[in-house]
Amino acid sequence: MSALLTATCVVPAAGAVVTAALPAGTTEARRRTTKTVALAFSAVTLALTAVVTARFDPDGARYQLTESYSWIRSFGITFSLGVDGIGAVLALLTAVLVPVVLLASWHDADPAAAAGGSADPDTFETRRRTQAFFALVLAVEAMVVVSFYATDVFLFYVFFEAMLIPMYFLIGGFGDRAGGPDSARQRSYAAVKFLLYNLLGGLVMLAAVIGLYVIAQGQGLGTFDLQTLTGAIADGRLEIGGTAEKALFLGFFFAFAVKAPLWPLHTWLPNAMGEATAGTAVLITAVVDKVGTFAMLRFCLGLFPDASKTFAPAILVLSVIGIIYGALLAIGQKDIKRLVAYASISHFGFIIMGIFALTSQGQSGATLYMVNHGISTAAWMLVAGFLISRRGSRLIADYGGVQKVAPVLAGTFLIGGLATLSLPGLAPFVSEFLVLVGTFSRYPAVGIVATFGIVLAALYALLLYQRTMTGPVKEGVRGMPDLRARELAVVAPLVALTLLLGVYPKPLTDLVNPSVDATLSQVHQTDPAPAHPVAADHGTGQDGTARSGGEHK
Repeated sequence: MSALLTATCVVPAAGAVVTAALPAGTTEARRRTTKTVALAFSAVTLALTAVVTARFDPDGARYQLTESYSWIRSFGITFSLGVDGIGAVLALLTAVLVPVVLLASWHDADPAAAAGGSADPDTFETRRRTQAFFALVLAVEAMVVVSFYATDVFLFYVFFEAMLIPMYFLIGGFGDRAGGPDSARQRSYAAVKFLLYNLLGGLVMLAAVIGLYVIAQGQGLGTFDLQTLTGAIADGRLEIGGTAEKALFLGFFFAFAVKAPLWPLHTWLPNAMGEATAGTAVLITAVVDKVGTFAMLRFCLGLFPDASKTFAPAILVLSVIGIIYGALLAIGQKDIKRLVAYASISHFGFIIMGIFALTSQGQSGATLYMVNHGISTAAWMLVAGFLISRRGSRLIADYGGVQKVAPVLAGTFLIGGLATLSLPGLAPFVSEFLVLVGTFSRYPAVGIVATFGIVLAALYALLLYQRTMTGPVKEGVRGMPDLRARELAVVAPLVALTLLLGVYPKPLTDLVNPSVDATLSQVHQTDPAPAHPVAADHGTGQDGTARSGGEHK
């Protein structure tokens, strides 16, 4: 039994411990050492997740590189890990983004950044800021990676909830430098709101997890092992009654919808992203929130197939409302970071819509959307963070003419905005197209209404660029420096991935399609037959995503 998955999870956790234990950052040299150590651990984690992805065989078993260690034997709880195609690409996304976040946040936790630069550098809290920030980021990474690899329901639940703790401290303890005199109170409010919303979802899920165990134990399956449970459901050894299955589904789904976030459970996100540093905001929307949508695929559809089909139409309605609502509120925002937050709410509506359209195109597109949204939003938000740090304001009205004084910054900001509106040739276009095609094939009305989200996305993305980057140069923008070498190193790989996956998504689709096939087979769904059948089955397209319709294989 290989321990590769365990090593991949342990490395960032060990990095968090080592980073936290380093000497206090009383000098610039010590702070640089802390940052370098954290970055090195994140680089090793990236290498390990790359090895995991490379060793995953799309034509092999659904869960590979499996490991299982006894944990709480009396309740059938194990530390069980296994990777499927969806978990592999999302863990790789996490491992790619964390070094980028660390590099982008290089100075966000320096003593001068505490309390807007006015903190006493001799206090213990200020001296330990650097260690705390970088250790917390690595702790989040470790918990998210475990969540993507976990094949024990209880193990997943533990880390699904545990990641709230470091995120709470990252939001509440480290705000951006553009915060006003009331920023500390606003950060505290945002952190508490984030924690309470997600804890409520977690408590509901805990009740559902216990209910699932009680039902399984009553039928001779006293275990939390996901493969055992889904296999027993598939062959009839585990039967969950209609009402019980619906109740358990709602318990799991509620927790995932809060974290995703799905309208109307989204209201914590704009506060959290608005008050956090740009790097922490990327962790929230590009990494942590993806655990919610990933879990809908793995647990909601896998454990409760009939309930998933029953509630799919209602969830699609909520998703479409979220798409339109998030885009409309993004258009009306005056704060750059809150605009990106509401845009993300709209994008998560597309992801959830693709999942519950219950088609191969929809679910492949939703999985790609998780990856592409993570990359493009990270680029957009981090460049916005660089912009805000220069001007000291999050208000759109305080900017104008930036492209004349910082053309590279403006150019990368434009690429992030164009990716957000899913411009053809950029990565999000492929995933959004697949989601809409997959949804339209089963629910045409839903697909048509959701398409208006694309138009609204063009409005908020291009209006933001026009108001901040074009026009006369405003007084506070004069003399603004362009992107520095470190900032270019942050943005360049994200832009490169956005372009590469926009023209060649096949490596990702080859990984995720077998897992999508397995998920659809669990819910006993096939793709709708085309209204006008073609003469021959053309199979999978050149990019590995296009399918001809007909029966799902």
